[in-house]
Amino acid sequence: MSNTYQALNIPPAANERGGFEVLRCAIIEGELHLTLRPVFNEPNDWGRLFAEVARQVAHAYAHQDRFLQAETLARISSAFEAEMTSPSEVTSSVGPIGQS
Repeated sequence: MSNTYQALNIPPAANERGGFEVLRCAIIEGELHLTLRPVFNEPNDWGRLFAEVARQVAHAYAHQDRFLQAETLARISSAFEAEMTSPSEVTSSVGPIGQS
């Protein structure tokens, strides 16, 4: 993996209308690192945000013909529920990118 950080582009609407970033995540040597801004008045709004992220991920996989949207959403939901019920010992560890 490259030693150069590979940041995503800023969403076009943010460049046009402004706004603020609420979450930035990076995988560094297999570990999840993140910063966040707890901007919502109610914690359940984070659930709505994560649900929208899951839908966007499902759409991206389907667009690449990797998985059907329904399958992706079911797998994300299952993994989320499992991690919330019984968290991994090392909560920042994630699998290698592009491998299952």
